[in-house]
Amino acid sequence: TVCAPSIWQEAEVHQDYDLPPHQQFLPLVESEEQFQQRLADRLVEETTFTVNVRLAKSLPLPVENEESRPRIDLVVFIINLTSELSLQSAEASVKCLDHRYFLGKVSFMVTNARNVAAPGERLDAVRKLAASLHCALLFAEDQTPDGVTNATERLLTILKVAAGLVPMTTALYLSNLTRGTALRDIDQPSFD
Repeated sequence: TVCAPSIWQEAEVHQDYDLPPHQQFLPLVESEEQFQQRLADRLVEETTFTVNVRLAKSLPLPVENEESRPRIDLVVFIINLTSELSLQSAEASVKCLDHRYFLGKVSFMVTNARNVAAPGERLDAVRKLAASLHCALLFAEDQTPDGVTNATERLLTILKVAAGLVPMTTALYLSNLTRGTALRDIDQPSFD
């Protein structure tokens, strides 16, 4: 797969990529941007530490400023289950990530899982993708302010661990705890 540069926007603008240690760098990847901006807005409101959010439609990230880009603490793929394009974009983007990111630094956030228009096979495909990569699988309600707030809180918890802000807990350990599906359950159908 050829990984062409992606579109890259800043949710919180920082001219200097030399971030202090209390600032965490978090790319949100979503092909359709329906939920991405609302989630980014909530994440940058965090007060106990600064979350530096970048928005991308796909990966890889653009090559300009690559050498001065800060360490990426967590990559979040947002997948809208009502859109086949959203899943395909995430699957293609995952291939562009360095294999070291899958050690607790990648999460999948699924929206519209309760929507009757979302095929069960698509949910199964996301579960298999997350399980095969040993990544956290989160479900989010993106239609209500409370849903966005809950999704933000869950992401911040994972980000704190992935960034090393939680003593005696590593991103790899968290990855084992938050995996969406046990490998032995991967071929089981979803609860449709």
